[in-house]
Amino acid sequence: MKISEELAWRGLIQQTTFKDLSYLDDNKVAFYHGFDASAPSQTVGNLAAMMVDLVFIRHGHKAVILAGGSTSLVGDPGGKDSERPMQTVETIAYNVEQAKKQIEKVYGDRPFTLVNNLDWTKNITALEFLRDIGKYFSVGDLIKRDYIATRLGEGGAGISYTEFSYSLLQGYDYLHLFDTYNCTLQIGGSDQWANCLSGVDLIRKKRETEVHVITLPLIINKATGKKFGKSEGGAIWLDETKTSVFDFYQFWLNTDDESSQDYVKIFTEIEKEEYDNLVAEFEKDKSMRLVQKYLAYHVTTLVHGKEKADEAKAQAESVFSGDFTNIPPERTFAVEDAYIVDGNVKLLDLVVDKKIIESKGKFRELLSSNGLSVDGETLTDVVIKKPEASEMIFQVGKKRFYKLTF
Repeated sequence: MKISEELAWRGLIQQTTFKDLSYLDDNKVAFYHGFDASAPSQTVGNLAAMMVDLVFIRHGHKAVILAGGSTSLVGDPGGKDSERPMQTVETIAYNVEQAKKQIEKVYGDRPFTLVNNLDWTKNITALEFLRDIGKYFSVGDLIKRDYIATRLGEGGAGISYTEFSYSLLQGYDYLHLFDTYNCTLQIGGSDQWANCLSGVDLIRKKRETEVHVITLPLIINKATGKKFGKSEGGAIWLDETKTSVFDFYQFWLNTDDESSQDYVKIFTEIEKEEYDNLVAEFEKDKSMRLVQKYLAYHVTTLVHGKEKADEAKAQAESVFSGDFTNIPPERTFAVEDAYIVDGNVKLLDLVVDKKIIESKGKFRELLSSNGLSVDGETLTDVVIKKPEASEMIFQVGKKRFYKLTF
């Protein structure tokens, strides 16, 4: 399968400046893809972008992966209603190092070059930037961009010159990587189209040559219609200290039937023939959840390694069969004396404090909809009698289990 065919089959193209993607079938290019460093971990949304990079690398294209050490200090205004809090240089530097570790683990032995845009922006003076870069950008064009127009419009929060300049910095990145690595393609998220075009325009004006952009589609959970990548507990992170390996595995295992078939094509390197066979078997008996199991195991292996994927798989199978002895440590909580009131357990305070459920309001909502149970029995009150046994299984919905020990 040619790269243009694979990109189409996997559903990885939103917009592009290429008139015909078959150009990439016969011409090997150097491309770059930037990753934000505003958080100490990448998410499964970022993982989708990494998987696109791997498609290009498999087909012999040269990858330059950019960690946003300087752009993260400024903050991307795209998709934000107000300016995000500024972070320290030290915080961003730490986040960049964390991002590097995760990227290197996912890419494995695939060839790529890792760069940090702080390396070429930290020493440029304000006058140099204004004269060499700023003069090529029209303020009139910039304020027409959706995310800037929204912030400047009636009721908008406004935008600082710092965030307003973000697009110029991204354009400068493309110029630098064109000059240094001959990058002629930038890959970005669906919300980055305008920022990516900044580099295309800048290179055309300064170097009198054409370069290109591909943006990736926004991934939607078809069951909910919401942006992919979050669970009840928030974002799904690649760092196991923020999202445990067990929860990471369960996230993929719990995807709906329709969405999971798309996710397998995006988040694994499955080939079309194997995919067709997998889906055919899945259609025979969807209750077996073969697609979800394939997805969960292969994505967990990619991010956390085979050993941890095997462990998460065994834990998931154990819980499904009703054997809770292998519930992972992060799902085991000791009930402190403060939660015992006259021989009873005040579950409401306990599970919110332990962040099993995010708020008391959410707890009461689940309680009223019969979404909570203890040892298989539907929970009807926020306080229960302390069991004679030394432990009990607290269940949230159909798929989340916690062992409470006394």
